[in-house]
Amino acid sequence: MTGIGSRESGIGSRESGVGNRESGIGDLGTRGADREQPCGGRDAAVGRRRSAVIAVMACALALLVACSPREQAPAPTEVKGPRVVSLVPSVTEMLFAVGAGPQVVGVSSFDKFPADVASRPRVGALLDPDVERILALKPDLVVTYGSQSALRAQLERAGIAIFEYRHGGIGETLETLEAIGVRTGHTEEGRAAAGVLRAQLVGIRQRVEGAPRPRTVLVFGREPGAVRNVWASGGKGFLHELLDVAGADNVFADVDRENVQASSELLLARAPEVIVELRAEARAPEATSPWAVLPSIPAVRGNRIHVLQGDQFVVPGPRLGQAAEALARVLHPEAFR
Repeated sequence: MTGIGSRESGIGSRESGVGNRESGIGDLGTRGADREQPCGGRDAAVGRRRSAVIAVMACALALLVACSPREQAPAPTEVKGPRVVSLVPSVTEMLFAVGAGPQVVGVSSFDKFPADVASRPRVGALLDPDVERILALKPDLVVTYGSQSALRAQLERAGIAIFEYRHGGIGETLETLEAIGVRTGHTEEGRAAAGVLRAQLVGIRQRVEGAPRPRTVLVFGREPGAVRNVWASGGKGFLHELLDVAGADNVFADVDRENVQASSELLLARAPEVIVELRAEARAPEATSPWAVLPSIPAVRGNRIHVLQGDQFVVPGPRLGQAAEALARVLHPEAFR
């Protein structure tokens, strides 16, 4: 598959091929656990960073899910083709995008899109998979995170096939779209869905080509009402690549991780011209901007602070084209007039 990373290839980062399997963010729903979160670093430090981001992103996705009482395992329904249970929201979206939606008989606690998932039984998530419920649904294929080794062992003992998801960048998303199409009997549809996403990203890059590229910090987590516990995109992963496609330079592009815990001192030193905050869902507006405590930052001084809401920013699936366009519109509004 063509690397999406270089500008020559049309999509992701201008500096490195996005298609390479190097690391990832986590679904931002556990892109945290394996490669589904902005990660990097070494040894124990890597583990601590990954744990922190898993917690941040799991909390973000948890906000999307209403609590409900535990239900009895439903009786299996008849479907045409392999029966699929997905514990990974981004792959659930891909399954529906490639035409395998009717084959999806169970989804994770965090799945919200498309609307059809509301009728599917819930089978837990990264940290709490409900094995009994999964087995009761009699799946032929279960989509798991790469870090779910205990679940994988149980499924293998039961003779159930596994599609192991490992998060990465835009290239990995495109590869997974095609691969899940093959595994579910929708090879052509998977190839077509990947082609649509690739074309969307190329089109957005071309639309903002030549415009000044503002130095931008992409924040995906912070404490409400304060500039504390700020988590921003590092120089790896799909968020970094989306920012590049949308026509901006990441102030943390030199950080060889998917995430950066950015202190006020670090933000002051990096001096972003634009601040973009991503929120998985709407929340009450803040009475005053917490960023006002850092008036010397160019983005604050120039009032270039943007908040984008929607789970397409934390679930790296077929809607990444929408996410990239939303970023491009706030960074380069003149290109969309």
